[in-house]
Amino acid sequence: MIATISRPAREPNAAAGPTGDSVLSALLSRSYPAVMGVLNVTPDSFSDGGQFAAPERALAQARKMVAEGADIIDIGAESTRPYGSEPIGAEEELNRLREVLPEVVALDVPVSIDSMKSSVVAWALDQGARIANDVWGLQRDPDMAGLVAARRVPVIIMHNRDRADPAIDIMKDVADFFARSLETAARAGISPDNIVLDPGIGFGKTPEQSMTVLARLSELASSGLPLLVGASRKRFISTVTPSEPHQRLGGSIAAHLVAAQNGARIIRAHDVAETVQALRVTAAIREFGKQK
Repeated sequence: MIATISRPAREPNAAAGPTGDSVLSALLSRSYPAVMGVLNVTPDSFSDGGQFAAPERALAQARKMVAEGADIIDIGAESTRPYGSEPIGAEEELNRLREVLPEVVALDVPVSIDSMKSSVVAWALDQGARIANDVWGLQRDPDMAGLVAARRVPVIIMHNRDRADPAIDIMKDVADFFARSLETAARAGISPDNIVLDPGIGFGKTPEQSMTVLARLSELASSGLPLLVGASRKRFISTVTPSEPHQRLGGSIAAHLVAAQNGARIIRAHDVAETVQALRVTAAIREFGKQK
């Protein structure tokens, strides 16, 4: 068993606004998980770095993912890959987003901003993004929690570590990390209804630890908060069947179906059409299985 993750109590002044609750409630109301399409406007992301750095290509990819059934578009302008990424400043990150994010917002699908910098998140929210996706779970930028609380938007709190340690109990580490993040969220006044937890597959974890988290994902549901999983094209897949990132579609779908079975309500994926099809067919088969 892992440490219990307590759902934070709602602060008296933390009533969630319509921008927040309505986004998540709509996404989580169906019998199958919502799909978050990945849009990296970076030159160095692990899977598709450079492919969508040009604004016109990024926008074309966003349109394609929307047509394929993406429920959210997650835009990131700084690579946060678990190994070998180069940090950039806020201004460079904003420069990569300025010509892309407002155009993607105009597609009328909820946009999340994948950034660990509160200044970048604030700008993106001003442009119409509706979800903050923080890969350091409110634990790096001291202004992030206050910003999310003030804007009353959903926040994705992801587990992360500076480096993998094969000796640790990874489930306890994830639970303890979430407990700290949820304390920070509660102090800032973030409504529990606006929080999503992401165990951070591949981030600060050995391949074996990533698979452990997927296999035991249901243990993280003790908080009562929705779970997001992004196992798409991750390196652990290649330890089972040797492959490059673009060759990991089958492994990604397998991991995401396991995640959905174990409680994930949002799936973050590069291959939107295939992921949507797999999740919807699985849900349909289960519905037929319930019929007598």
